[in-house]
Formats: sequence, structure tokens, C-alpha cells
Amino acid sequence: MKTQAHLKKYHCVNGRIKNAKIAFINRRVDLSTCRTLIDNTKPNGGDLVLARVEEIGQHKRLELRDGRRARMFEGNEIVVAYGNRYAPDQFEAVIPDTLAPCHLVAAGGVAAQMRTKHGKMKNPTLISPIGIIADKTGTPVNLSRFAIRQTPPAGTRPLTLAVAGTSMNAGKTTTAASLIKGLTAYGMQVGAAKITGTGAGGDLWFMIDSGADPVLDFVDAGFPSTYLVPFSGIETILNTLTNHLARAGVDIIVLEIADGLYQKETADLLTSEALRKKIDGLIFAAGEAMGGQAGVAWLNRMNIPVLALSGALTSSPLAVREARNVLDLPVLTKKNLASPTIAAYLSDWFPDVEIKTSPFARSLKTA
Repeated sequence: MKTQAHLKKYHCVNGRIKNAKIAFINRRVDLSTCRTLIDNTKPNGGDLVLARVEEIGQHKRLELRDGRRARMFEGNEIVVAYGNRYAPDQFEAVIPDTLAPCHLVAAGGVAAQMRTKHGKMKNPTLISPIGIIADKTGTPVNLSRFAIRQTPPAGTRPLTLAVAGTSMNAGKTTTAASLIKGLTAYGMQVGAAKITGTGAGGDLWFMIDSGADPVLDFVDAGFPSTYLVPFSGIETILNTLTNHLARAGVDIIVLEIADGLYQKETADLLTSEALRKKIDGLIFAAGEAMGGQAGVAWLNRMNIPVLALSGALTSSPLAVREARNVLDLPVLTKKNLASPTIAAYLSDWFPDVEIKTSPFARSLKTA
């Protein structure tokens, strides 16, 4: 518990929070627990912070709890959460040691201190923390307090497919969402989860719009992002989300693993026995044939069963031909994945699993 010297008692703190723009990353938080503000303390990952927008930069809008992207103006007060970010195409950022001015590094509501940025990015939006939000006892309100409960595995694990890729923007989410669309079009109930990444709503909405239900991510497990999270935390996220999906009674689970094979948390997860026990196969997303070939070879060395190649490269028929020349795997476009005929591939990939594939679906299978 913080001493009175470390508490800022604002009589109108509830009103200030009510009038602030509250970020999507805080969607599970019970705002009635927010009573006061703390200053002169070191922030931790997942701590909620009330901050003032000082200078608009790369992110001009904040994604709200309901998913609406609200325009921000200098002087606005926002409720975000501290977290690290790893995004080679955008920002590398870490949780600062103090409540000094820092940055909004993700539209979903992640506050951090920028280390580096991609050359095409503007400077991040500058924010000034007013105080870490605390409950009536002075304890910081943290996302972990509102995480879904950890549950034991269900009796029988549904067939589970993962999607990983060479890097950010390799087409992982489009691959996962297209696969979900095809499976649901065939009549399967699909549960989906994003295991790693930075808290934001775009990927979740894409999976929901493609037909998955339920859809979860690491924020539901209490983490604002997974960059610099120890592997024990990543394993907790994996087990928590997949166990919840299995208990929801879905026919199949689709998991997205963010970033690329060289990102430490992604590499640790893909090389772990924990993941191998949870998945039946993986579809790999790449931007071009060489990256696809190298990534598949890396995954094969890790004993990960790669079922097919997809991703951004499939937008180019020439790149698809290049990939097929060097890989003995199906190369599936988003149209292939989004068709109910994807069930025919499931029957080929998992001959011992009963999958009700119609003759019509099999006759339309695309090699």
C-alpha cells in the first residue's frame, strides 16, 4: 500500500476518468475500482495511467473500449496502460522508470518510451502522465487484476492450427482470418486467439468479422503486450487462452503468433514443447519465396509441422510460382483459405481425424 505522501487525492478523479478517452486495451477493467492517482512511483507493465496528450504524432486516434477510433486533440486526457512494444515497421519502445513524459506507441492504448522508429514513421504522440490510477487502498489498477481465470485443459483438445510468419506485415492476420472464414463457411465453429503482440483491436475485429467465436488475446490474459515478457508468462497466455477456447466447445482453434521468427518471444514460443503440445500444424506467412523457404526450413528444424505457405507473397502469381518451385508444400492464397474447400486440405493433413468433407468440397480442392 502506498503512503499518503505518494497519493494524489483528486476529489473528481472518477469524473476525470469518466470524461477521459479510455483506450481499448482497458476493455476488461472495472472502472469503478479507479479511485485515486499515484505519483512519484515506478510504472509496471499493465498499470493504468491517466495522461494528457501534449503533441499529436504518428497516432492521431485512440481506439476506445468499444472499438471506435476517436480523434485525439492536444490537451485531451486519456486512460492508457504501460507496456513494451516491438514493431520493426513502427516503434520499439519500453516501459519508462518514471512518470516523465513518454509516448503513445500503439493506437490500442500502450504507453512507453520510444527507443527507435521506422524511417517512414512520424514521431510518436507525446503524452504526459498525470498519475498512475489506483484503487481506494492506493494499489495500482493493473490489467492483470481483470484477466480471465486460468482453467485446466478440457478433456479433449480441438484440432488446433497456428499461423506464424517471417516478420511484421508478412500477412499473418490475413492468413488467420481467411482460414477462419473458410472453416466457418464449411460449417465449423472456430475459436481464435492472438497469443503474442501489442494490445490493439484491429486483429481481433478481423477474426471476429471472419466468423470466429470466441476470440481472445493476451490482453484477456492480463498483458498489455508480450515484448520482454518472460517465457513463463508467454506459456501462461498460451495455456489460458487455448483452454478457454477448448472449453467453449469449438470444433477447431486458430492461433496467431505475432512478429517474426527472429523476435525473441516468438522464437521462444515456437521452439517450446509447450506449443508443440498445443498445436497440430502451422501455416507459415511470408512476403516472398526466399523468406518462405528459409522460415519453413527453420520450423522444420524445430519439429513444427508446417502444413502450407501463405501470406503477402500470394498477392503475386509470380511469387507463388517461385515459392512452389522451391517448396514441397501447398501455397495457399487468401481466396484458397477463405473457401469452404479448405476442409479438403484438413482431411489430407489429418487423415486420422474425422472431418466431414463433402465430395463437392474435395472436387474443388486447389493444388
